[in-house]
Amino acid sequence: MDKAQATEVERHLLAIDDALRKASAAIFKLDKEDRQPFVEPLGDLGSCLHFKMLELVYAYYPELRRSGEPLTISSELQWKEVTLPESVSEADLDAIIFSKLTPQLQKTAMVIGKAMADCREHGLPVEAEIIGARIQALAESNRIEGMGDLRQWRHSEVRLKS
Repeated sequence: MDKAQATEVERHLLAIDDALRKASAAIFKLDKEDRQPFVEPLGDLGSCLHFKMLELVYAYYPELRRSGEPLTISSELQWKEVTLPESVSEADLDAIIFSKLTPQLQKTAMVIGKAMADCREHGLPVEAEIIGARIQALAESNRIEGMGDLRQWRHSEVRLKS
């Protein structure tokens, strides 16, 4: 595949992404009962598009990637290295994280940000890196679904298990 072909493939894949966003918006206007059958397949389509199809194009031609920012690891902290403050239990942290997850894939960074806001609101002294490490551990233990390298918060996504 030459660069012109890769550019054409990327253009069509991005058009699909735009259509998926519009379909997702329409689906999420439905009543919960009516939208439920769409949630998992919609997430699967988005994951395949972003983490397989587009990544194949970018593997050949990384300069086509739109973000312009390199994929960087946000944190190397592993859950086994974490010592929680005495005022915070693992169950407390899990409850906050799970309350921020949905069946729809969300950027890991967004989930961490929402969980951080909840921690601040409840006076829990928890850093973003700890939340990120816990999300990664939850995905590794198959309690939630993660797409991409979860150490790269802005370039990975998480959701509730379906």
